Amino acid sequence: MLGIMAHTPTTDWLDFARDARSGTEAVRARFHAHAYDPHFHDQVLVGVTEQGVQQFRCRREIHRSTPGRMIFMEPGETHDGEATAADGFTYAMLYFDPAWLQQSASLYAERQTGETVFHFPRTLDDDAPLAQAVRMARRQIASPESRMARDAALDHVVALLAQRFAGAPMEKGIRAPRAAKLAREAMDAGFDGDLGLDDLAAAAGTDRFRLTRAFSTAYDLSPHAYLVQRRLNRARLLLSRGETPAAVAAATGFADQSHMGRWFRRAFGMTPAAYRRLCTNLPDPRAA
Repeated sequence: MLGIMAHTPTTDWLDFARDARSGTEAVRARFHAHAYDPHFHDQVLVGVTEQGVQQFRCRREIHRSTPGRMIFMEPGETHDGEATAADGFTYAMLYFDPAWLQQSASLYAERQTGETVFHFPRTLDDDAPLAQAVRMARRQIASPESRMARDAALDHVVALLAQRFAGAPMEKGIRAPRAAKLAREAMDAGFDGDLGLDDLAAAAGTDRFRLTRAFSTAYDLSPHAYLVQRRLNRARLLLSRGETPAAVAAATGFADQSHMGRWFRRAFGMTPAAYRRLCTNLPDPRAA
């Protein structure tokens, strides 16, 4: 685990651990003010607020999660985070690889073909058994009693998620205009290049000003902010495989390692080198 700061009542801290077999990441953190800038993950997020009031914006709404409440986010959902009072908030969160979660849920449901698709109708909800299971799984990933105990804890979370959310009907959301979709596809395909707004506008068949308005309305991020987040999520994947921060910065379109590091910490609460070390047990090459 990583302790960003000492665990005292008046300091912020973040503990991180990763299960290499499933790719599941486990976080427990405490913040007293601003926690995260708007960002998104390529993972499925399932967590629980343990103390205080955790305020964040997601799905175009401001949510306030109190102790015991569950937080559910699907891949690509933009969110931020902050405390609403001086005593801050503490939360525990699991970050699931979507492919692993779908496969595990399908095995649980004894489905021989097809995928188990998850949809979370609500961002905040109450589910005491699932909250307890998430906290147990996080502890087992961070400090496992044994491989079997860790596997059993994760399987229990998967079973509860499958029972409740597998095949849940999709709610109608805001439909993105065609221009916004085309611009997003262009950034997904070429996030490592030096894209400009005129390039996106040409790909989307509109002008840069209309595109920026349409994209921000559809995805709750400006085109530039979305491009940065797409690069950051690719960076997480490469870092988790052991690639060096300098190489990852070059491969994902950042100006340099420092540029990537500033964005990475604002979004994920730790440096790229720390994330790489925790995922791989490899030292920071600059320190070496």
